[in-house]
Amino acid sequence: MELLHNLAIGFGVALTLTNLWYAFIGCLLGTLIGVLPGIGPLATIAMLLPVTFTLNPTSALIMLAGIYYGAQYGGSTTAILVNIPGETSSAITTLDGYQMARQGRAGPALGIAAIGSFIAGSIATLVIAVAAPPLAEVALKFGPAEYFSLMVLGLVGAVVLAHGSVLKAIAMIILGLLFGLVGTDVNSGVARFSFGVSELTDGLGFVGIAMGMFGYGEIILNLEKGQETEEVFTAKVGKLLPSWDEFKYCTPSIIRGTVLGSLLGILPGGGALLAAFAAYAVEKKLTNDREKFGEGNIRGVAGPESANNAGAQTSFIPMLTLGIPSNAIMALMIGAMMIQGIAPGPQVMTERPQLFWGMIASMWVGNAMLVVLNLPLVGMWIKLLTIPYRILFPSILLFCTIGVYSVQNSAFDSILTALFGLFGYICVKTESEPAPMLLGYILGPLMEENLRRAMLLSRGDPIVFFQRPISAVMLVLAILLLLIIVLPNVRKTREEAFVEED
Repeated sequence: MELLHNLAIGFGVALTLTNLWYAFIGCLLGTLIGVLPGIGPLATIAMLLPVTFTLNPTSALIMLAGIYYGAQYGGSTTAILVNIPGETSSAITTLDGYQMARQGRAGPALGIAAIGSFIAGSIATLVIAVAAPPLAEVALKFGPAEYFSLMVLGLVGAVVLAHGSVLKAIAMIILGLLFGLVGTDVNSGVARFSFGVSELTDGLGFVGIAMGMFGYGEIILNLEKGQETEEVFTAKVGKLLPSWDEFKYCTPSIIRGTVLGSLLGILPGGGALLAAFAAYAVEKKLTNDREKFGEGNIRGVAGPESANNAGAQTSFIPMLTLGIPSNAIMALMIGAMMIQGIAPGPQVMTERPQLFWGMIASMWVGNAMLVVLNLPLVGMWIKLLTIPYRILFPSILLFCTIGVYSVQNSAFDSILTALFGLFGYICVKTESEPAPMLLGYILGPLMEENLRRAMLLSRGDPIVFFQRPISAVMLVLAILLLLIIVLPNVRKTREEAFVEED
């Protein structure tokens, strides 16, 4: 009954005209950037952070969340029709989706992608509603030692699930932790690592780092490629909905993808991308006619598309209940909460129930909006692919620069963002994933604060982290994860898991 009462509160918030409008804007933008290759939800959310300053916190988070899970829908459209994944988690959909389009079955492919995403998103949102309250209650009992250990486990998990070299992922996290130390020490009031630059005494701006690394960096990378859309879908899409037999054939795949995505979305560094690739691998193993995978098997669309949307939704669980980001996009969401003066963590549920439950209810509303937006507007989305990159990216760059400057009316912030943009480009070129750095930057100050509190309470005895059972378990898990990833067989499997994405 309590769950129904909470959901009633949530729908009361989500169904107001203002929040419906921002949910629609978020879903529309998410679909748009999902369709357009080379932008992605990470860069878009980073660019839109300054816009959210003037919004109500609930409306701001509803819009940003809509952008994230909306991109999972939009990415499948171009993956199926023109073999270009608009969003990274849709890369695996190109294998069978595009083959279906070439065979004149683009409509059923688009239809099952939308239906699977809607079912998975709705179920995953229910998982959030059911799982979040007990997790938040447990988190309220956490002390400084438990929070520090939880953050260590989260960062180690991000290392394990990051793409590429483990050493590079660790180095990026440490770099993020160091960036988080820049500014004025909370306890002593002494400026740290500011090098006499007065603008750095307040620390490195979150908006500047996020927008530079993922906005400017992505622009530079795409301009270097100099790519234009090489292929345009010209055949008729035809009937958009799959037949009843196709739907029955895909139902097990949708269920498996939903379960897998819901579980993997919670993991640090997991989310939509890992869920989509894992779901495709599972479908290929379990389907009897596996030889048809890659040749237009509709289950190769249904499973990954269900998994990526479920993973996108459940990645909100650790962010909403523990204040720990499971991926870089959730780190941006936490940044948006902090900018709005909201301390992320389990207290959000008790102190701001309208925000918490309103955001969860808005996900159901957003999923319904996305079905309406994606299928009837396929023709319009494809026409957007004809926009030349030379026009698209200067517009984005101008928007970014105005947004950064407007935060504090500081030219220094604009210069800093440009420098981080260059750094983000260098990271991509050296195959050093920038997302772990952002996680380290967000969690660094929180880790330092909880480490200091724990050491003060224990009078400087570091054994306190192993004396408290929950803290000890999380630290042991973190150590085991690091040891496991060093094993040759595990390392080889991990490298193969991401080879298809490249």
